[in-house]
Amino acid sequence: MPTPAEKRATFRKLHAQGCFVIPNPWDVGSARYLQGLGFKALATTSSGFAFTQGRPDGAVPRATMLAHFREIAAAADVPVNADFEGGFADAPEGVAESVTLCVDTGVAGLSIEDSTPDPAIPLYDFDLALARVRAARAAIDRAGGDVVFTARSEGFIRGRPDFDETVRRLKAFAAAGADCLYAPGIRTREHIAAVVKAVAPKPVNFLMSSATELTVNDLASLGVGRISLGGTLARVAWTAVTRAARDIATAGKFDSLAGSIANAELNRFFSDDMKKR
Repeated sequence: MPTPAEKRATFRKLHAQGCFVIPNPWDVGSARYLQGLGFKALATTSSGFAFTQGRPDGAVPRATMLAHFREIAAAADVPVNADFEGGFADAPEGVAESVTLCVDTGVAGLSIEDSTPDPAIPLYDFDLALARVRAARAAIDRAGGDVVFTARSEGFIRGRPDFDETVRRLKAFAAAGADCLYAPGIRTREHIAAVVKAVAPKPVNFLMSSATELTVNDLASLGVGRISLGGTLARVAWTAVTRAARDIATAGKFDSLAGSIANAELNRFFSDDMKKR
């Protein structure tokens, strides 16, 4: 098992080597399975994990989330990026405290959002958002500086799809020390290419959250450095479960169970996986 420092070094190299996909497990089993498919890095998903706790996205306490990061980072041989939401604080000082705790979990990277818990004011004021990024950067530097820091601007998924403002924030976050920039919710090739150009040479993370004609090669050609899936894989799993359970509950039918992966196949995978450790 590589050390946290080795995983962090690997994660930095991945960001310098071109486009890669970083899928999002929601528990140890999904993390080990995705790693087994050959993905070079993983990222947690706040929503996917929240659903396993019977909570909506954004309602998991900080201590529970930190314990989840520690568990996934320890279970994975590859680097893990932590979806740390808004850093569980409004003030920059609180963000810095949270980031310090997050680094201590052994993750290779972490992300901080500029969105607030208040639907009426979905984004932090520009100056406060920037101060929060600077505080996160300083906390990472005090801890050794090797954790990859992703700064996110959430306008397109928080009801504020102002592209010019999104770019302004991402450029400022890049100048303030973010290693990777992320604007979940942008969709068009024009917007993707413009964001990549605006923050170059720093890499951009693109969120693939639904079926689309864009491929990994398409996104790489647009200059995207990293492709994450957010809670999408977790929702794919929930889609299968809810459809099957509803059929059973409402129609008394079991047709939707057809084609499910065999117990023996999963047993074989996890048995082989355990032998490698």
